[in-house]
Amino acid sequence: MASSPPVAAPCADVAVVILNWNGRAFLRQFLPSVLAFSDGATVFLADNASTDDSVAVVEQEFPAVQIIRNAGNLGFCEGYNQALTQVGPEFRYYVLLNSDVEVTAGWLRPQRELLEDNPRIAACQPKIRQYSTVATERQQFEYAGAGGGYLDQLGYPFCRGRLFDTLETDTGQYEDPRPVAWATGACLLVRAEAWRALGGFEPAFFAHMEEIDLCWRFQNAGWQVWYHGGSTVFHVGGGTLHKSNPRKTYLNFHNGLALVYKNTHSAELVWVLPARLLLDWVAAVRLFLQNHRADYWAIVRAHADFFFRRSYWRQRRREQPTKLRSTERAGIYEGSLVWAYFGRGQRKFTDLPADKLT
Repeated sequence: MASSPPVAAPCADVAVVILNWNGRAFLRQFLPSVLAFSDGATVFLADNASTDDSVAVVEQEFPAVQIIRNAGNLGFCEGYNQALTQVGPEFRYYVLLNSDVEVTAGWLRPQRELLEDNPRIAACQPKIRQYSTVATERQQFEYAGAGGGYLDQLGYPFCRGRLFDTLETDTGQYEDPRPVAWATGACLLVRAEAWRALGGFEPAFFAHMEEIDLCWRFQNAGWQVWYHGGSTVFHVGGGTLHKSNPRKTYLNFHNGLALVYKNTHSAELVWVLPARLLLDWVAAVRLFLQNHRADYWAIVRAHADFFFRRSYWRQRRREQPTKLRSTERAGIYEGSLVWAYFGRGQRKFTDLPADKLT
């Protein structure tokens, strides 16, 4: 009697791609969980020309991992853009996974099944909690993604479970899968077809807010972005660039301005952009008065560089002819998060009025 054909692994069509630059310690710590719990997905290490021995360590200690070598330190955006061109066409889904993420049993399959069931979903993220060796700290949501990403009317990002720097404890309040405005780049499942259709990340961003820009473009192009609370991972956060680093301040303000300019509907941009500029300068003055002069100058440089390259950003805006109004996109708070948080003292996602959330 003929033997039955082998049954494909549940996630055999998924490529888990970890971008690396000098991340030996994180790879040794977290690769074992990725290899153990990815349900047959193929794991790739995309190396941005590391100067440590991280590639050699992976080759010796984790031979199942396939190595992609980028020509230089291309940053997060171009690092992934270049690496994913070298991932084979047999993979229908990509997971962009930070090297400082610990995954758990069953983390990948529910997300893949969600995209399989709904062909209009371009991207999805799991629940993101803080990595820690302290049990109580592991119950806290993590800054970069938490329970799914939202935007306010001015394009300021926040999450279910995280408003600005205030983090909630996970008590099961955000278990439901739902459409969101953006999914975190720390652990981002992307449909390969959608990634290729939009050309991947914005190359001029280098790093930070690139996933928000990508997900905004997905929605403008008619795709959906989701959060799946039935899947959980733990993220160290700040492993590459700590939030206190002025370089991160620069990237956040520069890229935040660019993504709003690129993606906002014309009828809204006429007032959103001036409001963002004003609030950015309020933040800059506040940092100056608090003697955070390096961060102040980082904001000044961010604005100067944005306006210096305005012809580039104008062209990038023209390349995306369709732009949805805020009321037509999922995951939008029809109000000002700055006013809600600092003016009204609303510190939790559930404090925001439900009738203003899409």
